[in-house]
Amino acid sequence: MNKHILIIRLSSLGDVAMCVPVISVLRKNYPKLKITVLTTKFFSQLFNQVPDINFIFFEKKYKSLLGLWAFKNGLKKIKADYIIDLHNVLRTKILDIFINSTPMYSVPFLKLDKARKEKKKIIKGGQLKRLKTMHQRYADVFQKININLDLHKFSQYKKINISKKNYNFLNSKKLVGIAPFAKHSCKEYSLENIIKVIDLLRSKVSVILFGAAGKEQRKLKDIAKNRENTFSIAGELTLKEEMDVISNLDLMISMDSANGHIAALFGINVVSIWGATHPFLGYAPFGQPEKNSILVDKKRYPKIPVSIYGSNCPKQYINAINSIKPEKILDKINEII
Repeated sequence: MNKHILIIRLSSLGDVAMCVPVISVLRKNYPKLKITVLTTKFFSQLFNQVPDINFIFFEKKYKSLLGLWAFKNGLKKIKADYIIDLHNVLRTKILDIFINSTPMYSVPFLKLDKARKEKKKIIKGGQLKRLKTMHQRYADVFQKININLDLHKFSQYKKINISKKNYNFLNSKKLVGIAPFAKHSCKEYSLENIIKVIDLLRSKVSVILFGAAGKEQRKLKDIAKNRENTFSIAGELTLKEEMDVISNLDLMISMDSANGHIAALFGINVVSIWGATHPFLGYAPFGQPEKNSILVDKKRYPKIPVSIYGSNCPKQYINAINSIKPEKILDKINEII
């Protein structure tokens, strides 16, 4: 196929990371296809092992209606044959209207099916069943232009040599990453329990803590400060550098959040901890076995999942994730490494 496809995914970090296997397979299967990805400059680093990708960076100044109206002119100029919307939010719907507002130029604008009705039915008490993964939903959009993508053919990202870096965690021990934070509290294991996991682990492995600059950074530095074999890199590295470190892990412990999705790109085992959300809704890290997901006891919290993304969580379920014992997480880690 000798065409030009513009692919849109503006946020968030984990969702953009879930697009990587799809776009990687697309690139591999269609070497003559011109691919442009519309995302932020920061998120574009996630595609650093996918060759020959063009980028258009979305900036804050474009978020208003006037900004989108101005931005659409630049999108028209690239003359894409198809626009694949892997976000399907109000902002991208407005872009569709603006881009196709004149008969002089129009382009097929194909949108992601988020299966909102199916997911809402489950969280409102319907039967819990495994839905299609978001990775596959992203791939399905391309079927509308007769492009079939087999995600089993995704080539895992390569491990990056960091031996020449002056990282204080580089020693003979195995490396276990822990990313304890999430956007919503009902998806976040308490720092008290995270500390218990660290203290159960750190005699056998080196623990590397991941988080954002600022408040998360300060909290993790305090945790690591007086603990042997415990290191925080929160807020110290670029996303590319963090990915390089992640590629060297033996295992990642993550919430239902971005770091698990990034680790999965490298084929790293991800132990994911789930609270009010559930992997059956399609957001489990790519290619991870079901047994690597640690879930809340349904007998104790029968309405799980009560949220798709972790927002609007009922009060009685906000702390459900902390009913998971740290020892259960340790048992799963020992099973894997």
